[in-house]
Amino acid sequence: MGYPVFADDLKVMDLNKKSVVNTINQYSYCVAEKDPAFKAALKASDILLPDGVGITIAAKILLGEKVKKIAGADLHAHLLEQMNEKNGSCFYLGASQTTLEKIGQRLATEYPNIRVGSFSPPFKAKFTAEDNERMIREVNTFAPDVLFIGMTAPKQEKWSLEHKDSLNVKGPICAIGAVFDFYAGTVKRPGKVWRDLGLEWLGRLLKEPKRMWKRYIYNGAVFGGYLLKEKFLSKSAPEQG
Repeated sequence: MGYPVFADDLKVMDLNKKSVVNTINQYSYCVAEKDPAFKAALKASDILLPDGVGITIAAKILLGEKVKKIAGADLHAHLLEQMNEKNGSCFYLGASQTTLEKIGQRLATEYPNIRVGSFSPPFKAKFTAEDNERMIREVNTFAPDVLFIGMTAPKQEKWSLEHKDSLNVKGPICAIGAVFDFYAGTVKRPGKVWRDLGLEWLGRLLKEPKRMWKRYIYNGAVFGGYLLKEKFLSKSAPEQG
C-alpha cells in the first residue's frame, strides 16, 4: 500500500546508527491518507514497523508476504534489553512528569544498567520554536543511545522527521506513543493471550469503548475500503512485458 513496512527481525537493527523508527497500523494509515505531512513522515521512516493485524493482513492480500506484527511495546522491550546488556542510555521525550517518573522507577528495578533521562514537553497542539529548541537541548545534553518519543500520532512522527538531523542520538529515534503509558502503568495493555491471538485491538476497545470505537470500528471499515480499492487496482493494472 505504498509503505516500506519492516518484515525482518528486530535483532537486525543497528543500534549504533541514527535512524527514525515509526509504526503503522490501520488507524495511522487512514489518518495519513488525509494528512500529507504525516504520510510523508511515515514513508521517510528508516524502519516502519507493522503495528497492527490490519497491516499484516494487507501485506498478505496485496503482496503475498507474511509479515509479523511488531508493536511499539515490543520494540521498546527489545531495545531496553539490548541497552541493559551494554550499559547503554535512553531518553524519554513526551508524556507528563508523573508518567516519566513512574517509567524511571520501573526502569531502575528492571533494567538497572541503563542510564535514563527524560523531559516532559508542554501539552499543546503545536510547539513553538522555543519549545522545539528546549526539547532538542534536553536530548542533546543527555546524548542518549536511544530516544523514545511519546507525543501521540501524528505529532511525534512529524517531529522526529523534522528534527532528526538536530538530535544528538547515537541510535534509533523511536516514536512509540502509548507505550509510555503502558510501561508506566497508567494505562493497562491487553494481556499476552489477547496479543497472541492478534486481538490486542479488541482488548483495548473493550477497556475504552468510548475512546477507541472510532479508531478500531470506524477506521477499520475505512481501512478495509482502502484495501479493497488497492486490490482492485492491482488486478486491473495492465501486466508489464
